[in-house]
Amino acid sequence: MQRLKIDQDIRPMSEFRTGIASFLKQVHDTKRPLVITQHGKGVAVLLDVAEYEAMQEKMELLEDVQTSIAQLNAGNGVEHSKAKASILGRIAK
Repeated sequence: MQRLKIDQDIRPMSEFRTGIASFLKQVHDTKRPLVITQHGKGVAVLLDVAEYEAMQEKMELLEDVQTSIAQLNAGNGVEHSKAKASILGRIAK
């Protein structure tokens, strides 16, 4: 996802309502999120679908890494040689 450009990517709700098609095109073309404000405060973020999916995949991967680290810290890891032997054994079947 591209970095947010404050002067281009924060719009009030009133502007968004009247120009939704152009804002959808902007989000799709730039791959940057659009922050929608109401009464001067951020209330929503509009993202391109592909960017949203990529963000979800990254979050899932980070959660898996955190889980793995916690398992290793708890002593639930498997030595490399044992893991390799197990995998090679499964492949040979």
